[in-house]
Amino acid sequence: MSWPEDVGILALEVYIPKTYVAHDELEVFDGASTGKYTIGLGQRGMGFCSDVEDICSLSLTAVHGLMERQNISYSDIGHLQVGTETIQDKSKAVKTVLMDLFVKHGNTDIEGVDCINACYGGTAALFNAINWIESSSWDGRYAIVVAADIAVYASGPARPTGGAGAVAMLIGANAVLSIDRGLRSTYMAHVYDFYKPDLNSEYPRVNGKLSIQCFLKALDVTYKGYKDKAAMKDNQDVDLSYFDFMTFHSPYCKLVQKSFARLCYQDYLADSTVTDKLEQFRHVAVEDTYINRDLERAFISHSQEEFDRKTAPSLLIPKNVGNMYTATLYSCIASLFVNNSPEEMLGKRIGAFSYGSGLAASMFSFTVTSDLDKLRPFCNDLSHLSHHLNNRIKVAPEDFEKMMKKREQNHYLPNRTPSYPANRLSQGTYHIVQVDEEHRRTYTRTSVLDTLHKAPGGTTNHDKCAAHYCPHM
Repeated sequence: MSWPEDVGILALEVYIPKTYVAHDELEVFDGASTGKYTIGLGQRGMGFCSDVEDICSLSLTAVHGLMERQNISYSDIGHLQVGTETIQDKSKAVKTVLMDLFVKHGNTDIEGVDCINACYGGTAALFNAINWIESSSWDGRYAIVVAADIAVYASGPARPTGGAGAVAMLIGANAVLSIDRGLRSTYMAHVYDFYKPDLNSEYPRVNGKLSIQCFLKALDVTYKGYKDKAAMKDNQDVDLSYFDFMTFHSPYCKLVQKSFARLCYQDYLADSTVTDKLEQFRHVAVEDTYINRDLERAFISHSQEEFDRKTAPSLLIPKNVGNMYTATLYSCIASLFVNNSPEEMLGKRIGAFSYGSGLAASMFSFTVTSDLDKLRPFCNDLSHLSHHLNNRIKVAPEDFEKMMKKREQNHYLPNRTPSYPANRLSQGTYHIVQVDEEHRRTYTRTSVLDTLHKAPGGTTNHDKCAAHYCPHM
């Protein structure tokens, strides 16, 4: 078998819950100052799940949707990994639940399990899938990577930074988005900036100030590492002009703008020939730059035009849905293709920064295909997302608060039958039918609209799918 070329993402499927709460209304409900969430965090809406959805149902929805939209045979998948930090079982992988989709088609020969480290798990799963295809283990089939999470916080200042969603990626050779080989820089360290030590709760412990400092330090280190590898591999000097678009993990959108400004600051430091009004920041001690508000504001202003062109278009989904943890970076990439035409994306380079607390971070990049006939279907498959975002159900903050309380009370309970208004689930959504006395969950899928899930040249599956998962032996 020949070495595969242009390995990367062939297709993306994005699942966003149908319900959301508006941040401007949440500000009023929480008694926060006007603009604290909408301007201070840069957010517009936060998607969320009731207790009828869980991490397995989100992942089932995304994978089934991907297979259906792309009209792929289930036997053509040889590798499947899930990146998530939403832990439902301390032993049984989410991937094992997804196998029910494949087993009924006779395919049990699929490598991979779950990858876990905060928001980085989806990237780890992506790297593993790409490494599988580029290795002697590859048997010629596709891989699927699922990045999915339900980000919930206890009532208080962190709650507005939640979100929920899933992205399923079809990985293979001759990709629409091929990962740039040899240009991957990673930084890892042991830090308690965000972690979940209480296994009876979905809520994390968060040191917000430390987490932002860790995020920006990881950005500095991986950007330098990416530059060094580009210099060694291609004798290429890298700055922000090297990328047509730049995407980031987005805990909240304001941090993304700060991150772009941070890269602009690093480029400024690297160019000793420039002397202007920003010169005063050239000799600030590194440890002080993470908390220097004057420096931050100066470089946000300095980079505004470039940010608006290269990064702002990637924030469509994060701004309206919130932090989907592992799925967020890949929702940013999807947003680029929603906000730009195929002709505008043709042949472009997309930089990507992935961060997971604790911590793990990488900077890498993709190159978009130069084949317009290949790119158009990829973009068309994402075109429904704007319509979906605009047609979600807005839930009043007081009702959202009640639903979060109910989720907190019920999430880990056995022997229950969740209920939820049918119109609050999108077509093709998996949800929980029952949790029995042994904590085993049964799922079903809503019917599917032709307009959303019919694959080109394929047929639409209207069958409801139910699965009862046996306890791990």
